Amino acid sequence: MVKEEQQWTIEAKSSLLDLKLNEVWAYRDLLVLLVRRDFVSFYKQTILGPLWFFIQPLFTTIIFTFIFGNLAGISTDGLPKPLFYMAGITAWNYFADCLTKTSSVFRDNAGIFGKVYFPRLIMPLSIVVSNLVRFGVQMLLFLILMAYYYFAGANFNISWAICLFPVIVVLMALLGLGAGMIISAMTTKYRDLAFLISFGVQLLMYATTVIYPLSEAINKYPAYAWIIEYNSMTPIIETFRYGFLGEGSFSWFSLGYATIVTIFLLLIGTVVFNKVERNFVDTV
Repeated sequence: MVKEEQQWTIEAKSSLLDLKLNEVWAYRDLLVLLVRRDFVSFYKQTILGPLWFFIQPLFTTIIFTFIFGNLAGISTDGLPKPLFYMAGITAWNYFADCLTKTSSVFRDNAGIFGKVYFPRLIMPLSIVVSNLVRFGVQMLLFLILMAYYYFAGANFNISWAICLFPVIVVLMALLGLGAGMIISAMTTKYRDLAFLISFGVQLLMYATTVIYPLSEAINKYPAYAWIIEYNSMTPIIETFRYGFLGEGSFSWFSLGYATIVTIFLLLIGTVVFNKVERNFVDTV
């Protein structure tokens, strides 16, 4: 049998909310290739290779445990300090990687975009998927640490909220994707944003419950706790901890708020991304 060739009509005008998912599906092989390229090129010519997936969160956890847990004495809601920090770092790293790498899509791929047509959404999607591989490896490290403390007799319990884990992963991916597409579109004209995002994400981490529980912020700094509560990553990380460790400030309202913010940013990001992709080659 002769396989029918798929034909697409490239039109100048289309809806700004059109994700062209049918084209994305048709180019799924390209998505797989881009994911493989990101994975291979990032660790090419490194001595330790994929071991960096483990080293980075492990050393970050050790540093956080020493500085924030031991020196600063910040509460971890009765959880073992390394386990508490590893949970926050694992979730935060996936979101931060999706955001920072998606935010430079147009700038980093201007040469490819200007030469050949394919659904531009493939690029940010490949970043989200490739980071998912890294997230999976770091989750494995987190689960190993959980098993160690469980057999060591640590006081934590897996709660029913672990069933929300797929929802949490989707929210982190879409939140990073939506915010990243907005910033990527803006950097085509305002290059300063590329420098701002690099340390802006690090600063944002301190306004999220990565190194402290939400209960600690509410009790000690009630005047500023609203900033942390309205950070859409806070309920996501709190739900993550509550599901796997049984400790955290979980509420359906907060998770619903994070979902609404994620959908809003994704819609805005889609509109801006589709609008900029039509003429960005002239400005990049």
